[in-house]
Amino acid sequence: MLVSTSSMVKKVQKDGNRSLICWILLAACAGGFLSRGLEPAAAIPAQQGNAVIRGECTNGDKAQRWARTELYFGRGKPDGSTVTDGEFRAFLDNIITPRFPDGVTVLSGAGQFRGSSGMITREGSMFVILHYPAGEKSSNKRIEEIRDSYKKTFAQESVLRVDGESCVYL
Repeated sequence: MLVSTSSMVKKVQKDGNRSLICWILLAACAGGFLSRGLEPAAAIPAQQGNAVIRGECTNGDKAQRWARTELYFGRGKPDGSTVTDGEFRAFLDNIITPRFPDGVTVLSGAGQFRGSSGMITREGSMFVILHYPAGEKSSNKRIEEIRDSYKKTFAQESVLRVDGESCVYL
């Protein structure tokens, strides 16, 4: 089979142009994803003082803007034992409820995380959802007291905290 050199050169140039276009598109997309990935980190300081509610809730007078904090409590202890249901109930009754007496939601689950050792740890967990008026000045202090107390009481590396905002309909 005979193929002319000029047709091969045109094919290579055409394929090269496609390849260049693909690389340009890939770089543009990656740049967009990377720059978006940095935005949440910049928002963290604002969220830690209480979630700032942006915009208005729908349904006018019936909705109230509240802050929402989710706390994730691991149940595994460093000695290999776990935080029992009774121990967590006592923690809820003595530490969480006095700080948020109007109510909390508690769910149990299973999770995993990479600890400071670099190892993946799978363990049972408790998930606590707090809703409170967005402008409350003392909420951040009370939430940090809960986190600190759990870490000290049950020898935990951390208690994950996620802050957000919600429209609450009572």
